[in-house]
Amino acid sequence: MATIINMPRLSDTMEEGVVAKWLKNVGDKIEEGDILAEIETDKATMEFESFYEGTLLHIGIQEGETSPVDVLLAIIGEEGEDISAILNASSEPVIKEEEKEEISTETSNTSATAIPEDVHVITMPRLSDTMTDGTVATWLKKVGDAVEEGDMLAEIETDKATMEFECFYEGTILYIGVQEGETAAVDSLLTIIGPAGTDVSAIVANGGSMSAASKPAAASEKKEEKIIEEKSSITTKKTNATGGRIFASPLAKKIASDKGINLADISGSGENGRIIKKDVENYTPAVKSVEVVKTETTTTAAKTYVAVGEESSEEVKNSQMRKAIAKSLGNSKFSAPDFSLNIEVNMDNSMASRKIINAIPETKVSFNDMVVKACAMALQKHPQVNTSWTDNTTIYHKHIHVGVAVAVDDGLLVPVVKHTNQLSLTQIGASVRDLAGKARHKKISPAEMQGSTFTVSNLGMFGIENFTSIINQPNSAILSIGAIVEKPVVKNGQIVVGNTMKLTLTCDHRTVDGAVGAQFLQTLKTFIENPVTMLA
Repeated sequence: MATIINMPRLSDTMEEGVVAKWLKNVGDKIEEGDILAEIETDKATMEFESFYEGTLLHIGIQEGETSPVDVLLAIIGEEGEDISAILNASSEPVIKEEEKEEISTETSNTSATAIPEDVHVITMPRLSDTMTDGTVATWLKKVGDAVEEGDMLAEIETDKATMEFECFYEGTILYIGVQEGETAAVDSLLTIIGPAGTDVSAIVANGGSMSAASKPAAASEKKEEKIIEEKSSITTKKTNATGGRIFASPLAKKIASDKGINLADISGSGENGRIIKKDVENYTPAVKSVEVVKTETTTTAAKTYVAVGEESSEEVKNSQMRKAIAKSLGNSKFSAPDFSLNIEVNMDNSMASRKIINAIPETKVSFNDMVVKACAMALQKHPQVNTSWTDNTTIYHKHIHVGVAVAVDDGLLVPVVKHTNQLSLTQIGASVRDLAGKARHKKISPAEMQGSTFTVSNLGMFGIENFTSIINQPNSAILSIGAIVEKPVVKNGQIVVGNTMKLTLTCDHRTVDGAVGAQFLQTLKTFIENPVTMLA
């Protein structure tokens, strides 16, 4: 009997996976324990093995494709077995929100009202990159008024400013959809312009929608300048030499800028003397007489140069790891009321101790290892920091598992050193190096990245002296480690050269209060400044 294999959940936070590579093809014989595919999760690319024997009859997700967890991945069964019933049962599509919108749009389009020729439906414009809705502050035209291209229709309040919205058509205001003081979403019906007397009741009833067949063929032949002007729809305000305001359309401004024409020299033919496209195109600079006055010093006017280059952007698909980082850190930042505490520690004794330890053959300990060990020891003395918050309880962890943030090509992983307080410095160092290597080569398992009770993040190797990290939930705190800096310090009343390092503890205020965090840092400072105390 055929066995259905779905996209597995290979980590606790995995919601979807990408098939990086299939290691078996349809028709191949499969044994229990065979590796079927390599699957990219939100944390690593992992091998996925088969727990069944048989023949690979069907592959549901091709290489490079992304699929949610529990969606049909493959089917294994007897060679030649009929699986059409299984495929038909699983072929009902899961409609995504975007697809629903597309279907909704297509449906609405089929029932949309055909718009008569020369009638223009104007919707609420997007006047800023973050604008989602707008409020009509003032209508400068009313129903029945004749309008010309370049006339001001209304003043619209966006999320950033109140801006004048101009007309790009000629005709009569037939309908106003958003009254003064009302707010409407971007692309909602704002007004309708067309020949006087045109019946637009059907268009209004349909919300301004129009069928694709009714769109004028000439629409696809609109010039680039017209498109630029429609998208901008913002009146540019300048000041001329006499101090008065100059009204000019965005396209007029662009053409004048390209030609090096001063708008103050142009007389506008639009409403209220507004300068429009044709005014700039028809403008002929007047010849000015210039009287040259010879002086002992000749002053040369500085030329203004405008840099010209190609603007380009590229969209790169977010990896599963990047999506997970965004979700996890976003949830932490916006849900945990955090605060940060800073302290500076003297590293002279730690540097001397490390030098002695590393002199032992086949022994290598880093400053990061010493800090991790010190954190584990301090957590034993301050169990309030070794906690996790839930809505109903605070969980006090009896074990101490320190997570160490590791930068990888695709983002950030946090391998966990289990029972850190029970390990020696050399054991911690070996464990961190092993886990970091696995993380960078995408060979780390989910179990090795789960269960941390506290996290450290070190950017000292990049010369960063001080920074603040985002808490790695469900931890209650995270320690940020800066670079060791050689600087003047005061010892016994004398200024001498010393080595210091800055630490920042970011705490979740739901579980850790300021005094508790400060006491933890004081204990940590003692351990780091006097490494021998960690042996007590």
